[in-house]
Amino acid sequence: MRLVHVVVYYFGVLTATRTHTAALSRLGHALADSTRAGVLLALRNGPAYPSDLAVTLGVSRQVMSNQLACLRGCGLVEAVSEGRRASYRLTEEHLTSALGELLHVTLAVEPDCCTGAGCTCA
Repeated sequence: MRLVHVVVYYFGVLTATRTHTAALSRLGHALADSTRAGVLLALRNGPAYPSDLAVTLGVSRQVMSNQLACLRGCGLVEAVSEGRRASYRLTEEHLTSALGELLHVTLAVEPDCCTGAGCTCA
């Protein structure tokens, strides 16, 4: 796996690059699913086993396996082999603080914006 970290400054302001945009897109995809978001939030506290995550989030082991595969593919979590078992952890320590900061965001939602069967916000 090739890691790329690109920071571009213009006049002292951080400018988003394609790398930044791609990383945020992967994070957005991960957070778009409540199970994946729950996994990321749970892993803020430290590594966990898939079976424990499944119990905590109230999903089957198969669902958890699929969601962890997605998060691995996005580059957000990694498996740590421990003999015959593997635990999962966040790949980047900055994710812990970034997820914590996202919990402090308050969104103002238009009440009539997305109601009924056509709602795609939830």
